[in-house]
Amino acid sequence: MIATGTDIHVLRDPTRGGVGTALNEIALTSEVGIRIQEERIPVKKTVNGICELLGFDPLYLANEGKLLAFVSAADSRTVLDAMREDPRGRKSCIIGEVTSDHPGKVVMETRIGGTRFVDMLTGEQLPRIC
Repeated sequence: MIATGTDIHVLRDPTRGGVGTALNEIALTSEVGIRIQEERIPVKKTVNGICELLGFDPLYLANEGKLLAFVSAADSRTVLDAMREDPRGRKSCIIGEVTSDHPGKVVMETRIGGTRFVDMLTGEQLPRIC
């Protein structure tokens, strides 16, 4: 990614608190809004099934070995292609964008066409087993 010489703004590991918490921390710190599309977030069917069964939101599960990258819109395709060249990044995808709407907040466009705020994780995280 760095070798592409593109405009990379933020790289973040979503292990602690999951994607939802990591995105909120970035939005708050940078004072920007973040808009994500639920249908673009790659969650395995098995993970979704277990989450539905147990009442968990996959946005707040630890995501070890994953990466959130914020890059300029002009460079997003170049960085995505570079990530996909590595076997560990072959499933990389663009899940959203930075916006001036709702500074400090994360908004998700849902699969059914609505929108909802994605809040910070509250309470205890699901314990990691390692």
